[in-house]
Amino acid sequence: MAQETILVVDDEANIRDLARLYLEKDGYKVVTAVDGQQALDIIQQAPPTLMVLDLMLPGIDGWEVCRRVRASSSSLPILMLTARNDDIDKIVGLEMGADDYLTKPFNPRELVARVRAILRRAGPASAGPKAGQVRQLGNVTADPTAREVTVEGGRVTLRAKEFDLLITLMDHVNIVLSRDQLLDLVWGYEFYGQTRTVDVHIAHLRDRLTGSNITIETVWGMGYKLILNE
Repeated sequence: MAQETILVVDDEANIRDLARLYLEKDGYKVVTAVDGQQALDIIQQAPPTLMVLDLMLPGIDGWEVCRRVRASSSSLPILMLTARNDDIDKIVGLEMGADDYLTKPFNPRELVARVRAILRRAGPASAGPKAGQVRQLGNVTADPTAREVTVEGGRVTLRAKEFDLLITLMDHVNIVLSRDQLLDLVWGYEFYGQTRTVDVHIAHLRDRLTGSNITIETVWGMGYKLILNE
């Protein structure tokens, strides 16, 4: 199995060095970039397995890097770094396509844990007794082994956590799941963010499933429920 490559994008040398030290110790290959343009060049020439992306970069900032990567239809997993604890930064980053975020200063062990968790969910299949079973509901099919979703036979591209969120909802048809339950089931580790993360991913998933005959209902004050429209 090829060694997974992590691209660390940050204009602070100490952050790049710290991330490299801990990620390489955990068995990853690490490449670094000091600004947004260098990051985009690396992604085009030798796409990494995952990108750790600082938002506050000289020239092309992290938001724009994220936007361009997603505009190219790339499903590259992105772990966003933000120097501020403002919810708006995190929400905007998630809405632009980041998979997760970490606030500076961060514990490097948590960085490694986040990277490991994102890659585990972006892999060919998740653990569990029904991991490889194809889910079929109405005109929506989700294949966990191939990590593919189709609506009426047409393929729909989902990012890692969007796919896992869909699988989780399909496994709980007509059951209301709270935001905390979805964080636990989909993210699978102690997530230090806000439940707004779930709302952002639900909104993305609803957009991706346009044209399907399943609906993700908001149950006010409780959470979300997947239903089949008869």
